[in-house]
Amino acid sequence: MYRQHFGLRELPFGITPDTSYFFTSAHSQEALNTLLVAARSGEGFIKITGEVGTGKTLLCRKFLATVGEGFVTAYIPNPYLEPRTLMLALADELEVPLERDVDQHQMLKAITQKLMELAGSGKQVILCLDEAQAIPVQTLEALRLLTNLETEKRKLLQIVLFGQPELNRHLEVESIRQLAQRITFHYHMGALSRDDLDFYLAHRLRVAGFTGARLFSQAAVKRMYAASKGIPRLVNIVAHKSLMLAYGEGRQRVEKKHVEMAARDTVGRPDGAASRRRRWPWLAAGAVALMAAGGVAWAVLK
Repeated sequence: MYRQHFGLRELPFGITPDTSYFFTSAHSQEALNTLLVAARSGEGFIKITGEVGTGKTLLCRKFLATVGEGFVTAYIPNPYLEPRTLMLALADELEVPLERDVDQHQMLKAITQKLMELAGSGKQVILCLDEAQAIPVQTLEALRLLTNLETEKRKLLQIVLFGQPELNRHLEVESIRQLAQRITFHYHMGALSRDDLDFYLAHRLRVAGFTGARLFSQAAVKRMYAASKGIPRLVNIVAHKSLMLAYGEGRQRVEKKHVEMAARDTVGRPDGAASRRRRWPWLAAGAVALMAAGGVAWAVLK
């Protein structure tokens, strides 16, 4: 695509949560610090909330990679599960051997035994649940009961909930008020600030191998902030499309007009469908012309 044109080793603005691209803004660093302090304190429940696209999954993976050797971690990315299925998922993460038709009592006993063994060897166990706003109420109650497992010194299992703000309303349900009371650490992730956005773009480009001067003009960054409101996922999508547009024109820098066109295609406007039909065929034609000039014949532009 545009990697060689801009001198990149890889595409810098993917939307998959790659921890090598973790950006230490004020929000993300505070959130990570909150998680690390909470984990080392040995408390039961920890909650991280944030709007869609603010980087909760990336934060979760960074936390799992950072927490240290004294911890055993379990990660469940989709907790929209009934209590028994969630217990099976936890047992699988902790490598607890279970009989095929194990009943609830025996499964809980086996998990407890495993947790006791890990505690005896000096390990703390942390279960991270992504998309926690989707957890059914009955499953939340089962999780609360799991955190009742403890030694005289500390909990056998800590649980970190990563979810959208709807999780807060979910926890207001009367039947699980005991769980809400056990959340001892909480952090809400916000969007990038205007200044953060400039550093965020430079950071991701640097990780991807860019060694040149400023690639996004000041006007382009300003327009990108207006379009994305600092939401990292939207920033990544708009930045990626902007680079494609600049590449299609044979430019070495992304200008405001490239971001403007990418933003219209991404965030949606009344003329969005029509503008996409006009714009992206032109981009493909420009890119093919560039590759032909370089002596490269491609049948399809990807």
